[in-house]
Amino acid sequence: MPSYKHYSFDLWLTLIKSNPAFKAERARYFHANFNAAGKSPEEVSAIFRKVDLMVNAINERTGKNIDAEEMYLMVISVINDYSTAFQDIDIDELYDRMEDLLLENMPLVYCPDSMGILQKLRDCGTCSMSLLSNTGFIKGKTLRKILSHLELDKLLDFQLYSDEVRMSKPNLKFFQLMLDTIDRNKHVELELHEIIHVGDNPLADVKGAEAIGIKSQLINSNHLTISSLLL
Repeated sequence: MPSYKHYSFDLWLTLIKSNPAFKAERARYFHANFNAAGKSPEEVSAIFRKVDLMVNAINERTGKNIDAEEMYLMVISVINDYSTAFQDIDIDELYDRMEDLLLENMPLVYCPDSMGILQKLRDCGTCSMSLLSNTGFIKGKTLRKILSHLELDKLLDFQLYSDEVRMSKPNLKFFQLMLDTIDRNKHVELELHEIIHVGDNPLADVKGAEAIGIKSQLINSNHLTISSLLL
């Protein structure tokens, strides 16, 4: 039997991971189309990583959300030695192109045990599950398509994404939204100690969960895997 009545999960590096082919194709596209400064493909890839880390840190610090389009413009600016001459870029078209690339190079389920563990939790009939995810270059609307393709959506009661609600973990209001969204008809008397948030990030996932008073479990970035939830 599961130890908790509700399981909240992080997404990236918890349930899924990037397909390396997507990042390679993305860097190739920016190298070919937004590279007046003549950066190498390797430099473009490194810039994507730096912007990703910077924005993640900002979002975690402020509890707010920097949009994907803004992140892509940051990348273009840095590639071109911090130029701001991107007024003619159609950012909606650019995002659509990135989404197409992603769907052509689908993310992968994090590990072979992931689906099986989630299915066992679902099959027990006594607990509910949800997703609480910070987003970056990829929006929630795109991630919903990915989870549908991977059939992860069938195992979740609801999905919450930072870009859709303008809040990022470890913002307590984001965690509170998760608590408020749990179906209380399934859990008439649900106590905080009966809820756990599972993720790979010690700050966004663990400290955020503990600050609001629910349990937490760090996986994948330490010695534990998702299988530890059934031990």
